[in-house]
Amino acid sequence: MKKPIILLLLAALTVITASAQSFDDCFNDSTLRLDYVFAGNHDTQQIYFEKACVTPLWAGRKGRLTEAPLKGNGQLMVKDHATGQPIYVHTFSTLFQEWLATEEATQVNRAFETSYNVPLPKCPVDITVTLTDFHGKVVTSMTHMVDPADILIRRLGPNGVPFHYVWKGQTLPVKEKPVDSQDNRNFTPSEGVIGGEPNVTDCIDLAIVAEGYTHAQMGKFYNDCQRAVDALFAREPFKSLKHRFNVVAVAAESLDGGPSVPHLGRWRNTAVSTNYDTFYSDRYLTTRDIHHLYDLLSCVPFEHIIVLVNSDTYGGGGIYNQLMVTTSDHPTFAQVLVHEFGHSYGGLGDEYFYDDAYETMYPADTEPWEPNLTTLVDFNSKWADMLPKGTAIPTPQDPKVPNYRKITNDKERRLLNAATQRVGVFEGGGYQSKGVYRPAQECRMKINEVEDFCPVCIRAIQRITVFYTAQ
Repeated sequence: MKKPIILLLLAALTVITASAQSFDDCFNDSTLRLDYVFAGNHDTQQIYFEKACVTPLWAGRKGRLTEAPLKGNGQLMVKDHATGQPIYVHTFSTLFQEWLATEEATQVNRAFETSYNVPLPKCPVDITVTLTDFHGKVVTSMTHMVDPADILIRRLGPNGVPFHYVWKGQTLPVKEKPVDSQDNRNFTPSEGVIGGEPNVTDCIDLAIVAEGYTHAQMGKFYNDCQRAVDALFAREPFKSLKHRFNVVAVAAESLDGGPSVPHLGRWRNTAVSTNYDTFYSDRYLTTRDIHHLYDLLSCVPFEHIIVLVNSDTYGGGGIYNQLMVTTSDHPTFAQVLVHEFGHSYGGLGDEYFYDDAYETMYPADTEPWEPNLTTLVDFNSKWADMLPKGTAIPTPQDPKVPNYRKITNDKERRLLNAATQRVGVFEGGGYQSKGVYRPAQECRMKINEVEDFCPVCIRAIQRITVFYTAQ
């Protein structure tokens, strides 16, 4: 008898693990928010603890507490202060670590905000935050104690920001849409949950935060959120996983419409201060105002964040277990949203290459932690089991696949989309044309012109979803 797909994925999942703990033994059903500042330069980095807050409810996992599905570029470890026993692990990447690969990081010191949610411990804990370099080596770490009884831990209550669930997994039939995308342009929900409490235990909680939407534009924001839900769950693997997600729209109002565009001298007063020109790249749209972003979410159960920017200009970015940013009205809105969510949620790496990076993020002596990239240092830990027998490594490009920039007819488009399903080891990826390999000639993580993720990326997204929801 065939095993259920969930059991097969659980068996195949590679994790970093400490020891198992019961959630109820160690934690309350609330959230401890930890605010940090990561600072330094190319050669030296520091971690600073700014503050702790408590918010209602815990939206994260309650099982597999001391495991993580991917390494990321950093780790947060929570240990019981009395026994030294690990009780919770979280891994992540940051904009700060991306910045360390720029030339500017060799010339100046800078500081970047970040925040992480962990379940509220019942007893004092020691929290260790660790950052690693592109070789996977620890470059800095910091340990501090948090006593949940500390009177200086702020308890956050209602913040006045309305929110509305546009999709609830498992509490509604998978095919049912809880919000009519054609009839919500003038819809203004009251503050709080509309239509009942979400299933925060079994589902992954995704918050879509309004950015660059004024009070008068909130109807458009809710409509754009529905478009985002439709786009995200239109194709696999998210289509089959839709019942494992809750999606909530957070209507944070901005005084000005649209994001800031520094290269045009345009600066806007917006909810989370997004701007283009991150690292002087015109299309890289991000925010460094992470602490305030978490303030806006203080009443919302969430695990992952989409900042939806009211703009028709191409741009965005996604960082594993931190956030993703995308624009609402560019013609490639759907493609960019899914691509960037592949980064922030699935931990997938970029499969395109320019060879213009100041410093490589994927050195030849280190296997990338991203599941869809390899340097062949430890390829057996990646998609070696998915290669058809006899596949050459590296895998030659199929000359029948048309150049995506020169497609002129539907036949060529079908050939391009078909290329996403051929698994191989194609050289070029992670911004480098040499020494880094990707699993498909074309994929959603490489170009916007194909509709689908390749089988390797699909499996990676399935695995991480099972990790967070099959408990």
